[in-house]
Amino acid sequence: MRRTERAPTRDPEQAEVDHEAGSAVVEFLGVSLLLLVPVVYLVVVLAHLQAATFAVDGAAREAARAYTTAQDTDQAQSRAVSAVALALGDQGLDPAAAPGAVGVVCSTTCLEPGSDVTVTVDVEVPLPGVPGSVRGVVPLAVPVSAVATGHVDTFAGAGDE
Repeated sequence: MRRTERAPTRDPEQAEVDHEAGSAVVEFLGVSLLLLVPVVYLVVVLAHLQAATFAVDGAAREAARAYTTAQDTDQAQSRAVSAVALALGDQGLDPAAAPGAVGVVCSTTCLEPGSDVTVTVDVEVPLPGVPGSVRGVVPLAVPVSAVATGHVDTFAGAGDE
């Protein structure tokens, strides 16, 4: 006697399940990438904006201090620009943008004892990963600014006489 082996029969429903086997992993990876890439880009953009905010805030504060402790207005302006360049460079921004980023307004005559000096620092932060050719067509930078006011000491320059 010979034994004949029969080919196993498949249930039609089971055949569909086998046909779909493994596709959930592919779908998960596809959807994950579609969602993950924009989220990672958003985190990178927010990190750049936060760094710029820290830089501009610190730059305005230090520029006001540097300006109010100077001996004359020429020295005060160069000290303010140097303070801004240092603060911008610390956070990875371009320190060469410092001279155009600083604005100084004095309440009365600059560096007069008892006067106030208001320093404004404005910087545009380009969005990371955007090619230069697109930047020329569409403005893809976020303006970040900060204002700080420093008070010139009432007795400033009193010991110079």
